Amino acid sequence: MTEVCKEERGAAESWRLCSGAVSVEILSLGCVVQSIRTPDRRGQSADVVLGYDEAEGYLSNPRYFGAVIGRVANRIAKGRFVLDQKEYKLAINNGPNALHGGLKGFDKAVWSAEAVDNGVKLSHSSPDGDEGYPGSLKASVTYRLEKNTLSVLYHAQTDRTTPVNLTNHSYFNLAGQGTADIYDHEVTILADSYLPVDDTMIPTGEVKPVEKTPFDLRKPVLLGSRLKELPGPGFDHNFCLCSPGDPPLERKCARVVHPGTGRVLEVSTTQPGVQFYTSNFLDGTLKGKGGAAYSKHSAFCVETQNWPDAVNQPHFPDALLKPGETYTHATHFTFSVL
Repeated sequence: MTEVCKEERGAAESWRLCSGAVSVEILSLGCVVQSIRTPDRRGQSADVVLGYDEAEGYLSNPRYFGAVIGRVANRIAKGRFVLDQKEYKLAINNGPNALHGGLKGFDKAVWSAEAVDNGVKLSHSSPDGDEGYPGSLKASVTYRLEKNTLSVLYHAQTDRTTPVNLTNHSYFNLAGQGTADIYDHEVTILADSYLPVDDTMIPTGEVKPVEKTPFDLRKPVLLGSRLKELPGPGFDHNFCLCSPGDPPLERKCARVVHPGTGRVLEVSTTQPGVQFYTSNFLDGTLKGKGGAAYSKHSAFCVETQNWPDAVNQPHFPDALLKPGETYTHATHFTFSVL
């Protein structure tokens, strides 16, 4: 049975979930995963996600550490989309594009929280017109810790058709947060194809096989050497876990191993894609837990989600939620040791 504890932390409530040797802290501000402590092969516990010691650090949180992203995660080209013959315009906050729900997305909201079996359920209401999106949306995210698996369950309903794409933006370093880089991590992503992007990080529309490219991560790959082969600053790409129109079945999508500590992270999801990101835009200026300076390639993200810019690309998986429907997805993070 998981122990669930609540405490007030200034700007937010903090919920602590403890199950065996694994513990997770959740903040009501931004629905943030503030910490995940898990043991190495010697039984030494360490926090394996980047972030801030105090809740107040997440009030600005420019790199979205640990936060739930919404109403639409990832990029929307030129901050525009057309729905029912009406054009909607969003805030431009990432080059020429809209990113991660806008200037005040779900990561900036204070969610209401309540205890549930083995976890905590957080809820947020986004009004019609919020950040330019149509319809009133009611969203909930439930974190459950059972044995060594953290489950993240997403639900949403709307009163008008609207795009929805929710994810969690935790930054992992299995050697322990504050470690300089992730070059010694071994990564596997079980995807046969990925989405090439243009110079503003918007998918070109092509669904490209990973075969004979640096994006072939179907067998374990040492990140340090693979990053050297990759054009550009690093991974920030969607890997396709299924084809458009496929039912939302749960699939194993990623496995990351840190040989030095023996820590292993395995990820499964019902989502059609996973954005694999190697913290290319961290530059050492953000000071995190314990005063750590988070630099480029000091963490990785496995953001399970719909394909980026799907609202503007008809051959991508459907991004729209309609009245009477329920948006439902689940992602599971399982921690173990070799």
